[in-house]
Parts: sequence; structure tokens; C-alpha cells
Amino acid sequence: MEISEFQKFMFDLYAHNDKKRGATATMLWLVEEVGELAEAVRRDDRENLREELADCFAWVGAMANLYDIDLEEVFLEKYPNMCPGCKQNPCICTD
Repeated sequence: MEISEFQKFMFDLYAHNDKKRGATATMLWLVEEVGELAEAVRRDDRENLREELADCFAWVGAMANLYDIDLEEVFLEKYPNMCPGCKQNPCICTD
């Protein structure tokens, strides 16, 4: 699945709910999922880590859809096959 396909899928599945909820509440759901991801990392729970990564990805898609931002486009603008900091691939930044 391409990023654009994922984003359209998320739009078709959840946009009606996301629009009703609004950007602030949707962002809070994303933050909650990131917290759950952090907890899975802390526990080194690989199965839960997989689930929480998927949830975080879904909520990022929801945020992009609320603001009508094409994730694939902005990702490729920021990461054009190289690190945005050092302009190398692989990255040679020190931090």
C-alpha cells in the first residue's frame, strides 16, 4: 500500500468522525497513542509495540486528512532520499 492509498483509506473510514471530533481532540488521541507506544517500548512488548505503531500511524493520517495535507508529498519534500540535516544518505549527523 502506498502512503497516498493509506491516507485515502483512513479518510474513507474515519474522516466523518475526525471532522466531528475536530483537530484538537484528534491530536489528543494521537498523543494518547504515542504514550501507549512509549509504554510498549518501556515494557519491551513487541506485540503491543506493533499495535501501537499502527495506531500512531493511523492517527497521523487522521491529522493530515483534517488539514488536507498529502503525507506522501510532504514526506518526500522533507526527505528527498537524503537526511534533511546533513544532505547525505545514509545520514552522517552526529546526534
